[in-house]
Amino acid sequence: MTEFCVPMRVYIEDTDAGGIVYYANYLKFMERARTELMRSLGYGKPALFDGLQLVVHEVQVKYHSPAVLDDEIRVLVALESVRKVTLSMSQNIFRGDTLLCEGHVKLACLNVATKKPVAMPQVMYQKLIGLMAQDRS
Repeated sequence: MTEFCVPMRVYIEDTDAGGIVYYANYLKFMERARTELMRSLGYGKPALFDGLQLVVHEVQVKYHSPAVLDDEIRVLVALESVRKVTLSMSQNIFRGDTLLCEGHVKLACLNVATKKPVAMPQVMYQKLIGLMAQDRS
């Protein structure tokens, strides 16, 4: 899949007492980009749909350089794998050409009522597989 890109700006609420983006807020930026990717596929409420929910199962983050107040950043999302119950994505955050943060996120599909893993809807699965296939063609 070609990377999906969401431009953002750093606001004062994103920064810590030292004036740099608080480390946990990079996860929020990544969440917003994943949400916009799913919205682009027709899932306006991607965290909750038809009694199912996508939740973060695993996350790895590596910080390279800090973002600061008023920086214009780009948050990229690329699918790495899609399975019936899970999907994995790489996510990178840049200021210009400078890599600020890189992450890998694994999401799982859960039944909202039981909180147990279930297969994602076939239509969603096919859309995600289709995105991955675009890069291979």
